[in-house]
Amino acid sequence: MQARELTGRHVALIFVTAFTIIIGVNLKLAFSAVDTFPGLEVKNSYVASQSFDARRTAQQALGWQVSAHTMNNTVVLTIQTADGTPVQVQSLTATLGRATHVQDDITPSFIFDGTAYVAEAPLGAGNWNIRMTAIAQDGTPFQQRVPLLVKG
Repeated sequence: MQARELTGRHVALIFVTAFTIIIGVNLKLAFSAVDTFPGLEVKNSYVASQSFDARRTAQQALGWQVSAHTMNNTVVLTIQTADGTPVQVQSLTATLGRATHVQDDITPSFIFDGTAYVAEAPLGAGNWNIRMTAIAQDGTPFQQRVPLLVKG
């Protein structure tokens, strides 16, 4: 059997093919990243930063600890004081969605059951985020992103 000769044309073809694949994959990933970006958190970060320290200090003074889990197509959002006492807030709004895109976002109606806030929300397996805003009984706003892992 006779060995084939590696010519300049073969090397150029290998080079062009390899870089075409690399550039194609990079473009696919870049477009996918841009398409799934959920957007901005705030419209003007400079304006938001002006009151950040005061809001953070007031929120930390509440001493709340927040956690979430799912049970039988129900999301359970627990807000407790440092000693474990359940917190009932003036108002609670929350958006439940994937970390990577907004097309699955829902706004469940959480109801306080005496120990935690519960809402019906059948979720698929994976990582979810609850972006919540609560108003304490004294009027202090409390905002937090609560990660939620749904096992499938």
